[in-house]
Parts: sequence; structure tokens; C-alpha cells
Amino acid sequence: MNWQQAISWCHQQADPFAVATVIGTTGSTPREVTKMVITAEKTFDTIGGGQLEFKVIEDARSMLESRAPSQKIDHYPLATKADQCCGGSVTVLIESFPITAMRLAVFGAGHVASALMQVLAQCDARIEWIDSREDVFPESVSSNVQLIKSEDPVSYVDELTDQHRCIIITHDHALDYQLVHALLNQTEIDYVGLIGSNTKAKRFFQRMDKDGISQEDQQRCVCPIGMPEVKGKLPMEIAVSIAAQILSLDPVKASQIKPELSWKEIRQAFPPREIKY
Repeated sequence: MNWQQAISWCHQQADPFAVATVIGTTGSTPREVTKMVITAEKTFDTIGGGQLEFKVIEDARSMLESRAPSQKIDHYPLATKADQCCGGSVTVLIESFPITAMRLAVFGAGHVASALMQVLAQCDARIEWIDSREDVFPESVSSNVQLIKSEDPVSYVDELTDQHRCIIITHDHALDYQLVHALLNQTEIDYVGLIGSNTKAKRFFQRMDKDGISQEDQQRCVCPIGMPEVKGKLPMEIAVSIAAQILSLDPVKASQIKPELSWKEIRQAFPPREIKY
């Protein structure tokens, strides 16, 4: 798959990606102007291989972790920065394209969760739907929903990124608390929504105090989940309330977005060349 096909594939898969473009070379270099595409787990095409490519991939993945669109130009002298002996240098533009789709992890596959999937399947979201009971999942789901049968749903917390938002609507209050505890202690996820009454919320927050979870971390847990203006108790009514709250969250804060490259940054990226007369 070449870089053009890779970009199309990343959009189809809603997979964040970065494009690295060789925009300048001097001396002996592995390859002239070319491009490659980098995701968190894959690479497509090449800008010449070796330590140069390794360092560019490393830089690109670091940019993707921010979840905000950004660009940077870096200059790689091959004999030093990239540990290559070609003797030339390469200037690379790296542009990150975080997919704006929200990443959701939904724990529990009961009636409310099933109704919620009908709503969220039509939204710009990538959803991991987790339950220990395989027989509770529907036979088919939307292409943006991944079914995950896990004997120990709490262990799946290790698979999540800090960019996920989580919804806990399981059939077991003990499991609910284990999930909340793990998510608040092991991740920096900024939204952990928990279904339940005001009484359940009070009991859970008291237990968090007892377990030493800080007030700052407790603020990441929203219970009861959903918009308080929606009073209905039917599964679809609760699902609509939850979806409305989730969709009101800002996927990327404006402060995280890096402005476009300045002319000064562009000039500094290119080494001065000796002009011979």
C-alpha cells in the first residue's frame, strides 16, 4: 500500500495518522523527495529506511499522542542525528492528522447499552463495547462498533488510551466500582460516566474517599450519567440522555491545537548553503 492509499485507508478506518514528507536533501542521502504515512501501530511506504526513518516514525507517533493537529519541520544530519553514514542531510515535514471521531469504551451490554449503540452507531465515534457475556451481544453491529468479550472487563482498562471516554452500564454494582476504581487510578481519561441513582452515586463517592481517590480524580467520574433534563426511564430514553451528554464533550480542546508553521520555523529548518561563484 503506497502513501496515497494509506491515507484513504486511515480515513476509512478512522485511524489517526501522520504524513512525513522529505522536503529537502543535501549531499548523499538514501532517497530524494518522498512521503510515508505513520499510525500508532503501522507504517506505509518509506522515506529511505534506517535510523532516519526510525527517528521520523518516533517523532510522528509522539505528535499523534497529543490528539491535536500539528505540523513540524526537522532537519536530520545523517551522520549524527540519525546515525547514518551517507554524509548528507534530510529535511522532513511531519503533519499529524488526529481523526476527530470520539473514542468510546462502553462496559456492559444490557438493554440500555443496546439502545445506546443504536444512537451512537450513527455518530462520529469509534466504540469498543465490552462485556463478559458473549450471548448478550447482538448478531450484527455498525462498522464503528467493536465487540469485545472479556472474562475480566476490568483488565481491559489496560487497553485504553487517555483519549478514550468511558461509559459504565454493567449488570453488576461490584463490577461498576471495580471499573471506576481502575479507570481513575490507572488512566487520565477525563470522562468516566456511570449509570445509577443519586443514592448509588453518594455511596460510590463515599467509597472513593475511603479508598484514597483524590477529589480531583473523582471529578472525572460523572454519576448519574446523562443529561438531568431528560427524565424518562425507558432504555432508549436513558440512551438518548447519555448520548447527548457524550456528544456535548469537546473532542479536542482549542488550546491543544498547534497553529500552522511560521515562516521563521520554515527558514530555520533548512540549513544555509554555500553559494559558489
